[in-house]
Amino acid sequence: MNLIKFFIFTILLVCSHLALALKSDAEQPVTIDSNTASYDDAKQISTYIGKVITVQGSLHIESDKLVIYFKQGEIVKMVFTGKPTTFRQRPAEGKEEIHGEALTGEYYPNKNKLVLIEEAVVSQGNNRSESRLIIYDSKNSVIKAGEQSSDSKRVHSIFKPKAKGKKN
Repeated sequence: MNLIKFFIFTILLVCSHLALALKSDAEQPVTIDSNTASYDDAKQISTYIGKVITVQGSLHIESDKLVIYFKQGEIVKMVFTGKPTTFRQRPAEGKEEIHGEALTGEYYPNKNKLVLIEEAVVSQGNNRSESRLIIYDSKNSVIKAGEQSSDSKRVHSIFKPKAKGKKN
């Protein structure tokens, strides 16, 4: 158990700089392109199917299906599914993009939080973390991976040294 806590602490310490998304992203409109779209006014749910591309500022998500849940006209939650669903985001000007993928993703625009579920992977440059569950919270500059409830669902991380002669 202490080993798991150590790995999670290491991931959070080394990757905390990953979660600083461009500040203007949250102020940008959400745009969606898909093969089909439908909206259920009574349930306040919108569904998009087929090569769904969702963009908000530097956040770019590609999925097979997207379901958006509204409350009083505001987006509360977006659920992406795919094989896999992928995302990328520029954390700050001059920084390398963060890339991620999972079978399911939940995005909460008002909280700037992206939850990756099942076969989740997040990487930036040579650094990579894999787990069943990864939470990417750009608002609070935090990435969390893994689950404390089970030792069988481990987090796997790789941090490669930078090539000599390169500066960031």
